[in-house]
Amino acid sequence: MTADVRDSADVSGIKVMVVDDHPMWRDAVARDLGAAGFEVVATAGDGPQAVRRALAAGPDVLVLDLNLPGMPGVQVCKELVGVNPALRVLVLSASGEHADVLEAVKSGATGYLLKSAGAGELIDAVRRTAVGDPVFTPGLAGLVLGEYRRLATEPAPVAADEPKAPQLTDRETEVLRLVAKGLSYKQIAERLVISHRTVQNHVQNTLGKLQLHNRVELVRYAIERGLDDA
Repeated sequence: MTADVRDSADVSGIKVMVVDDHPMWRDAVARDLGAAGFEVVATAGDGPQAVRRALAAGPDVLVLDLNLPGMPGVQVCKELVGVNPALRVLVLSASGEHADVLEAVKSGATGYLLKSAGAGELIDAVRRTAVGDPVFTPGLAGLVLGEYRRLATEPAPVAADEPKAPQLTDRETEVLRLVAKGLSYKQIAERLVISHRTVQNHVQNTLGKLQLHNRVELVRYAIERGLDDA
């Protein structure tokens, strides 16, 4: 992996942890992210070690391989996101199998990148993951949205006039609709002619009102209510 070091101004202060059982790969990823300006707070080579060190180091973003000794990566993700729902997990895997991608997302991963990606792609993916954008290797995002739609047909529909249904503003609903369509925060900002920060604020406010923890849950909520087709 050849480093593509970019301006670190917008990544300083973002704490990252790298988990992979191959020392040379793990060290290369950690080195590239450090050179790009991220604060690499820990690394780990197996599942149990990853859980222990992540709980101690408190990273903002976990760059996680799936194939780990001791405990599979999906279980590591599930345990850590269960303890800290604010944790962003970017899976970095050699596997592009659909089952692996869907299992990772269901366990709480924010994004999924193949190891064939270049260092520049990885750096950009970690930066976007840190702000909650779902990042997927091209071709996988559609797969995940399709699975959300399939899952959305399973729960019983929620009545529109449910007494405790949270009230979203028109703008929050508009942002939620675009999130459900798979647009990134940057694309939403351009579409609505507002700032990237304003989009983030609307998403955070919506998460709070709906008592959801991350964008993955938000997308499913929106699709269950048909907002992606609106």
